[in-house]
Amino acid sequence: MYKKIILPTDGSTYADLSIERATNLIADDGEIIVLSVAGKFTSSAFQSRKRVRKANEVMKKEAKMAVDKMAAKFDDDVNIIKMVKTGFPAETINQVAEEEGADLIVITSSGKSGIHKFIIGSVAEKVLKTSEIDVLLVHNNDE
Repeated sequence: MYKKIILPTDGSTYADLSIERATNLIADDGEIIVLSVAGKFTSSAFQSRKRVRKANEVMKKEAKMAVDKMAAKFDDDVNIIKMVKTGFPAETINQVAEEEGADLIVITSSGKSGIHKFIIGSVAEKVLKTSEIDVLLVHNNDE
């Protein structure tokens, strides 16, 4: 059993597939950190600061909604910590895992299939390749 599990979500139904796995692997006194990472735009010559700030606010709001949605699906007896961060998803997931002293990351593979699943850049793939702790990759039903 694991004491602390990082459970990333992007709000998709695919991410929800990892809920049961994390619940089955957490120790009775452990905690699950439901994490969503909002990307961050920076202003450029083509976008005003106001427009970029608004886009960043929207992404952060969507990340918070994704965390709240997933956290609500757990039984009340599971210790859930909700967390929203800003950054590059794979890098931030691994950074949070390190900072929080997590034992495991449970992440679901994307919904991509066919030729798309071979494209480098998948968050789950990057987490799997760069994590310094155990990673459980949960396959979705569409792959």
